[in-house]
Amino acid sequence: MSSFLEKLKEDSIEDLVEEKKTEKKKVKHEEKEPVEQLAKETLPEEKINAQLSIDVYETEESLIIQSTIAGIKVEDLDISLENNILTIKGERKRQEENEIKNYFYKECYWGQFQRQLILPTQVDGLKVQAVIKDGVLILKIPKIRKEKKRKISIKEEK
Repeated sequence: MSSFLEKLKEDSIEDLVEEKKTEKKKVKHEEKEPVEQLAKETLPEEKINAQLSIDVYETEESLIIQSTIAGIKVEDLDISLENNILTIKGERKRQEENEIKNYFYKECYWGQFQRQLILPTQVDGLKVQAVIKDGVLILKIPKIRKEKKRKISIKEEK
């Protein structure tokens, strides 16, 4: 294979441009790898530890955390609260498949996931409520109420 400068001496610029166009057309028409193979090479399942998407907001009394976790069984979910750090982890298990499928898209994540969140305020970890409703995990975590100002009575000793 000769260098670009050598070809420039031998051929006209028009010939070189036409050659490049032909090379690009060949690349476009090459056979593509199956999507499933590309997904495995790009994101090997055994190495992924995905994060959950969450919404966090507060009411006057509580922090509310919501996360879509459709398809996850309660026994495959672990939620803990330690030192004001909330941890939600679990596993979305794939149902056994006996037949190989020729995927067009493969975007669903199957495997372990974890999300940790430093809570923005002090909470009462003993009164946390967790519910799954219509594929949405809802955590209600009561805030610890701090009195802003308190009148302190003074006793007179005799």
